Amino acid sequence: MTHTPVDPVALTADLIRCPSVTPVEGGALVVLERLLSGAGFTCTRVDRGQTSNLYARWGAKGANKSFGFNGHTDVVPVGDVAAWTQDPFGAAVIDGWMYGRGATDMKSGVAAFAAAAVDFVRETPPDGAVILAITGDEEGDATDGTVALLDWMAGNGERMAHCLVGEPTCPNEMGEMMKIGRRGSMTAWITATGVQGHSAYPHRAKNPMSALVKLLTRLEAQPLDQGTDHFDASTLAITTIDCGNPANNVIPAKGTATVNIRFNDLHSGASLSDWLQGHAAAVEAETEVTIALRISVSGESFLTPPGELSALVARAVQAETGRLPEFSTSGGTSDARFVKDHCPVVEFGLVGKTMHQVDERVQVAQIGQLKAIYTRILQDYFA
Repeated sequence: MTHTPVDPVALTADLIRCPSVTPVEGGALVVLERLLSGAGFTCTRVDRGQTSNLYARWGAKGANKSFGFNGHTDVVPVGDVAAWTQDPFGAAVIDGWMYGRGATDMKSGVAAFAAAAVDFVRETPPDGAVILAITGDEEGDATDGTVALLDWMAGNGERMAHCLVGEPTCPNEMGEMMKIGRRGSMTAWITATGVQGHSAYPHRAKNPMSALVKLLTRLEAQPLDQGTDHFDASTLAITTIDCGNPANNVIPAKGTATVNIRFNDLHSGASLSDWLQGHAAAVEAETEVTIALRISVSGESFLTPPGELSALVARAVQAETGRLPEFSTSGGTSDARFVKDHCPVVEFGLVGKTMHQVDERVQVAQIGQLKAIYTRILQDYFA
């Protein structure tokens, strides 16, 4: 039986037209479920809290060879609608570019893999399983998205042997980069509490701002490391310092600061938390100002060592683009940080230059190219 190939461009447009700003589902998962179930995928909605998620599997549960794809259909807010030249949810095509929120990050990636997967299982049914784990909570807190899908899978005997995450990975040109790991990310909110006083009599006060400056200077004094074989050097950035003091002659009682750390595989969230607490305790002892920390680790660093999975993806990318992608761990975090505890995972997707921007857009030709890459990955994986 001959099937009409799924058009990933039309599917991307259908998804963009769904206003799925986190945590609103917006109809995007309904579109995907309709397509996948019609191709013989067993689809299950794995909603948790306010988040909608979709799990779709073609083939037997527990198959030895099971290739998974993880992606998201939720998008960030559009911002100032008046600043857009096109409807953020209109999927207009202008001069070879499709405009819309999520065009790059990452409805086009989801559409490309869904189209590739449907055509693949219809034309050459594999001996194994093809799985899509699609979340509506990647751009938000990510507590009830991919994590909920993985929790549900663990409780229902579902498993991916290998997984590809479809985030945009290429900085400028299609095919130039894939991700084999990600840096960890953590934030520390620092509160220094002293004694308020008159600025003309600083000896009668305990200045929390001075303590904060001492602490922040200590934190920035030395680099955290010099990088590793697969990671750049870890970074610490001071993002806020504040005390809300409107008076120029009053030493405030309290001051706050925030630092964000992006760290490589020399560290963990726990080791850096201990490092922060140690410096805070030293400054507290020196200044007699109380320093409290609230720390949140949003993801640990991880690495999928170069091997069969990364080579499989790299070969497919090179075959379709003529470029051998660089193996990278740069950039921010992604849901691969959750998947890595389930199975080996790498990331490959489109050029991400316009993601989260006004007039977010994707080159139409690259959507078809991405489908071809994903198709080749599936063919080679099950060959």
